[in-house]
Amino acid sequence: MTQLFRSLIFVPGNNSRFLEKAKTLQSDIVCFDLEDSVPDNEKVNARKLIKTALKSRKSYQSSIFVRTNSPSSGKIPSDLKEVIQKGIDGIVIPKVNNVKEMQKIVKILSGLEKKQKLKPIQIIPSIESTEGVVNTFNIASFGKRVSAVVFGVFDLLNDLGVEYTKESEGARYSRGKIPVDARAAGIVAIDAIWQDLKDSKGFEKDCKFGKNLGYSGKSIIHPDQISTVHNYFIQTKVRSPGLKKSVKSMLNQPKKEKEPLLLMVK
Repeated sequence: MTQLFRSLIFVPGNNSRFLEKAKTLQSDIVCFDLEDSVPDNEKVNARKLIKTALKSRKSYQSSIFVRTNSPSSGKIPSDLKEVIQKGIDGIVIPKVNNVKEMQKIVKILSGLEKKQKLKPIQIIPSIESTEGVVNTFNIASFGKRVSAVVFGVFDLLNDLGVEYTKESEGARYSRGKIPVDARAAGIVAIDAIWQDLKDSKGFEKDCKFGKNLGYSGKSIIHPDQISTVHNYFIQTKVRSPGLKKSVKSMLNQPKKEKEPLLLMVK
């Protein structure tokens, strides 16, 4: 299955109703969350609920990722032990600051995959700090597992000591740098969430701005945002050498046999 990155929706991992409802979502990526949306006293239960949901993988229409807790939390080993199983397509790692953090996580991940005889899953690091912004290219270049990076605006602004506004003036440099570094590393970047669900015009404006910066998609928090994101982030470039051959072959077909190409993969 070709991986698209237009939309990545976060679903609280501690809410069984939301996990069930996610089966009907048309988002390119459904990301079960173990981090921000889950209180500390519900982490254990959330892992169990996600583990159960992954057993029904065929019922979901989207790629299934899990957002772990951050490297600094000390919770990633417990997260991975519970959720790495058949049915998971990848993980989102929040607040990644440097490659050393990635190395430690991949070591744990590889051991679990080997034990369960799984193929290597994808990793999407989330850039949410000044250190992470500075190191984005190295993080994005870490290895074949890294299929995209995602921008996290709120923690970045907190790191900068800047108050959040819808225009996010304090994050402009970082927001512009991340897709440049991602493209230079041969992968894509996913833009930050838009929090005000009542401001649809502001959301559309933010999607357009992110698209013009070079983002290939947007992380979202509500199903109503999916169609808008897909309208703006129509993906047309191919990043995979293997797929380039398929594209070349398709482009050489008679004109009547050609179809629109909507791919964005590594």
